[in-house]
Amino acid sequence: MTDFEKKRSGPADPPPARPAPASGPETIRAIPVRHYGRYVSAVIAIGVLVAIVYAFSQGKINWGAVPDYFFDDRIMKGVGQTLLLTALSMVIGVVGGILLAVMRLSKNPVTSSIAWFYIWFFRGTPVLVQLFVWFNLGLVFEYINLMPIYKDYWSSFMTPLLTALLGLGLNEAAYMAEICRAGLLSVDEGQTEAAHALGMSHNRTLRRVVVPQAMRVIVPPTGNEVINMLKTTSLVAAVQFYELFKYAQDIGQGSGAPVEMYFLAAAWYLIMTSVLSIGQYYLERYYARGSSRSLPPTPFQKVRANLLSLGRPKGGMA
Repeated sequence: MTDFEKKRSGPADPPPARPAPASGPETIRAIPVRHYGRYVSAVIAIGVLVAIVYAFSQGKINWGAVPDYFFDDRIMKGVGQTLLLTALSMVIGVVGGILLAVMRLSKNPVTSSIAWFYIWFFRGTPVLVQLFVWFNLGLVFEYINLMPIYKDYWSSFMTPLLTALLGLGLNEAAYMAEICRAGLLSVDEGQTEAAHALGMSHNRTLRRVVVPQAMRVIVPPTGNEVINMLKTTSLVAAVQFYELFKYAQDIGQGSGAPVEMYFLAAAWYLIMTSVLSIGQYYLERYYARGSSRSLPPTPFQKVRANLLSLGRPKGGMA
């Protein structure tokens, strides 16, 4: 047997030793950045809040009068009148705003110019001035004559309620016109062209195609206008219409606690605007269904998720 055959028939050489595996990378220890400015600003804000509360507590204000009159019959009637005036004024404003928006977008120069002038005039004059103008138009029109339907003196015809509705509703129509116009223009023109290609009329295209898509743009600012309208109704006290602020004024003058009644009225306005804000949130969430893959959680869902997360152990499942 040759040396080559001996080498082939002999025991196999041991495999080369593998190098020892290197140790893993060192774990990085993350140290959160401390924002000292946030702590300082939070302490300052709390200090200012405490100082304001202390100042009000030391003032010559009879806080006991607020709960005594909080559910007074006149106050509750004023709350109802405020909500009613807000609803009626917004109906006038929304209907008038839609009509003005369509007129403004019209290709007819006459209707477009009329709509532009209306919006320019009512947005350029204060609401309080408009209320006084409507209330004192008897100096221009001695009486109103609608032929066989109605005829009376202007002073008898223009009641405080009608003055409030005209002053608030017609002014709101100017703002709603711009909101509706912005919403209609936000819809792509291809949607209208496709609807017309299918044989849909202009009015049906607006109702079935354009307006439903424009609502996502129209609803948020309209909700703000409703809340703003609720607060603006306090101006009609100047034309002797009795709503929440006017009743609070009268109670304050009769009870000798006018400032306390102003705080009472402010509390009721905060309650009503908070309820309207919640309604606005759910309405916006409803119209966002077609544009968002996942809807944002409601406040109740957030609270429930936070409560459930408290019962879960860290790093495990509940």
